[in-house]
Amino acid sequence: MTTHTEAPLPEKRWGRSNTRDMAIVLAAYAPILVASLLVVDDLDGVVRYIVSGTPILPAAAVGWAVLRMLKRVDERERLLTYRALAFAFFGTAVLTFGYGFMENAGAPRLSMFAVWPLMGAMWMVGRFVAPRMP
Repeated sequence: MTTHTEAPLPEKRWGRSNTRDMAIVLAAYAPILVASLLVVDDLDGVVRYIVSGTPILPAAAVGWAVLRMLKRVDERERLLTYRALAFAFFGTAVLTFGYGFMENAGAPRLSMFAVWPLMGAMWMVGRFVAPRMP
């Protein structure tokens, strides 16, 4: 009787690597964000702006993680990801631009912090829509 060991599917390897990269990014982001929020009110001048902006460094690493993911995956997965990102880019542009007009009409002003979660949500919708695009 022979034992048959199968190599893990490439998708599983990609998934584990991508999850690891995002976990590293978020593990760096969370404490930096919390620390900056805790101390920013006690600071003055330019230091206040520098400390307030420090969470952008690990947040920018999300781009690094996405680029690494795109290097790992096959052509089909890469195409679907590009389509999902394009959907998110244009969907976010249309929604934020449209909401800007609604603000002119009296809708409450939204913080710029609302844009990235919207783009992330649009990326998830785009990931669902991308395989169905012609």
